[in-house]
Amino acid sequence: QVQLVESGGGLVQPGGSLRLSCAASGNILWLNAMGWYRQAPGKQRELVAAISSGGSTNYADSVKGRFTISRDNAKNTVYLQMNSLKPEDTAVYFCSCVTGSSTYWGQGTQVTVSP
Repeated sequence: QVQLVESGGGLVQPGGSLRLSCAASGNILWLNAMGWYRQAPGKQRELVAAISSGGSTNYADSVKGRFTISRDNAKNTVYLQMNSLKPEDTAVYFCSCVTGSSTYWGQGTQVTVSP
């Protein structure tokens, strides 16, 4: 009953920036946490960043200092600001959210960092 729509992916040069957005819609009464995961070819899906309903954040060590997760509760939207991008950041990025009873996933958006 919850749908996540992602946007903002694309192709960027090393050192560049992208901002991902994920808007949640549907039967939303409470979003306990939202986050971003990524999956590169041949690798497991990994947590990139997460944010609680109160604004507390967690980041993967590989992105600390470069990525920033934020949320707009009024819009049910979570963002991922990605700066100083590296080729190793290339992956499909997935948005997720947790309600009181379920976990939902977005369709994924491709981020490619290449010269």
